Amino acid sequence: MLSTRKAAAVWLFLAFERVLTTQTPLSSHAPLFFYTGVENDFGQWDLDEAPAVNATGHLVFETANSLLQHWPNTRYRIGHTIVPGTIPVGTPLYHGSLAGPHLPTALDWVSVEPDHSIGFCHGSIESGCWHLTLKVTRPMKVLYFDGSSAAKIPEGTMDTQDLVAWSKMKPEWVGNEEQRIMDLCKWGEKYGVNGFVRFIDGNEFVQTHTEVMICDFTSHTEVASFLNLENTRLIPGAPTDPPEDLNTVHYYYELMHSTSRREMYPGETRIMLDFSGLVSIYDTALVPSLVPRRVGLERWDHRVEGISSEDIGRVQDRLAQALTRPPVTTSGIDWKTVLRAVVDRYASRLEMMQYLANMTLDDRSMFGHAQQVQRRLRTVLLPYTVFAALPPNTPVTANATNSWAAPVFRECATSHKASIAAHGTTLMPSEHLLLQAVRETTREICRVVTKMWASGMMTGVDPLYPPEQRPEVDHIRTLMGEWREDVTQLMSWLDWSVWVKCRPACGFEEMCYLPTWPFGFHGDEPPLQAQWDSASLWPDPNKGEWKRPQPKCIRRLEPYGF
Repeated sequence: MLSTRKAAAVWLFLAFERVLTTQTPLSSHAPLFFYTGVENDFGQWDLDEAPAVNATGHLVFETANSLLQHWPNTRYRIGHTIVPGTIPVGTPLYHGSLAGPHLPTALDWVSVEPDHSIGFCHGSIESGCWHLTLKVTRPMKVLYFDGSSAAKIPEGTMDTQDLVAWSKMKPEWVGNEEQRIMDLCKWGEKYGVNGFVRFIDGNEFVQTHTEVMICDFTSHTEVASFLNLENTRLIPGAPTDPPEDLNTVHYYYELMHSTSRREMYPGETRIMLDFSGLVSIYDTALVPSLVPRRVGLERWDHRVEGISSEDIGRVQDRLAQALTRPPVTTSGIDWKTVLRAVVDRYASRLEMMQYLANMTLDDRSMFGHAQQVQRRLRTVLLPYTVFAALPPNTPVTANATNSWAAPVFRECATSHKASIAAHGTTLMPSEHLLLQAVRETTREICRVVTKMWASGMMTGVDPLYPPEQRPEVDHIRTLMGEWREDVTQLMSWLDWSVWVKCRPACGFEEMCYLPTWPFGFHGDEPPLQAQWDSASLWPDPNKGEWKRPQPKCIRRLEPYGF
């Protein structure tokens, strides 16, 4: 193995030297790495150093990457992010009238989807109903609350709205929507905010769309049409008592299906978020009081309730700064794309590695299978495998830490943030938070992948460095077990919703569904009491898949069912 490795190293050196002599350099300065006097502290790139238990960078990363996407915000209902945004000129908004041909002038709700608003178009069969289409005439400043922020349940879905409107949590007001919109609009008036964007609204059987709470209909919109439509003939029903009318059930199922267009990236594109003004409850410098409250809890159980009054003040101050600063002060970095680039690069590759590492193998196929995994690890790291990082000519036991691979780890971990970090002081506080989230997330991905690759190199399964003698099956089996554990723990830590899908994929007559409010949840009218019993169609929402939603296939055609 060693002679082969040396020969390969010589060949690579000669080829590299030839390339250098034929290319025109972009700069007259050699890279710092080639200067021996430059400090390269690889001590901080320890492949065995996992993130701190209370680290939240990966949570900031995934929540920011999931904004305005229905799937991840259904999975984790309790929002932790507040973001300023804009509804662009020309965007249509829809409103189903509950009270005849009367235009709303002040506080009311609109939808970005006519399929959603038509469910609120009420009227008699004889007179029909009235459906309003508005168009935005000038950019409308809005504030977006992530999570299932219109799900009227007392388990925390409205915590961030309570924080903004009332400076404290008011679970007893969870169903008081009129007071909520009045107080939010009163708060937003001084900042020029004319709307509040929420995901999931429903006091019928099911609505799973994006809604906007409008403060003043006359300031940013004008009427595009106000049509007297045929009565929808939809039969209202309680969330726990779905109607038997097939027309109504069909409408609600198709409404769920239409939501799938916005389930994943890029999500709802008709609302433009300003990531440079993002405020995250997972920002431990901004909200330190919740750090001890999250200890030992799964993400499903994270709440904003319990935040200190001092932290509430800091959150509100940060929001005020984001809503009042001039636009020219931002860096111009497209954070949505920056975050997505990381997911695009690693998500499917990690998923494939996990699949391969979990396959059941016999002794004869073990070596070839390990080489297959090693090839994929090498592919991920190829842009960062610097020439100096070659395995040492020493026994495996003498290099248990694989410290020789530290340069690869470093280059991989810093690649996504290097160009952004150069902006330095031009970054807003929210952007520094996002940069740190990218740094922490990519560091852990690169640490684990580099560790796996280096272990494969030293065990002798790398096809480019074949050993003089094939490794023993027991050693390969041990390696595969370590790989399985490493990639599983990494994916669990990242917890990207892109991996949450129906397996196997749903058939043509089906759709993939995450259990969501209002199915199975208690009503939003006082007293807040559960509507289910042992004979209920729906399970207890505080247990099982309703507490921790898991995807499953449901029918798009009758007979409908869950």
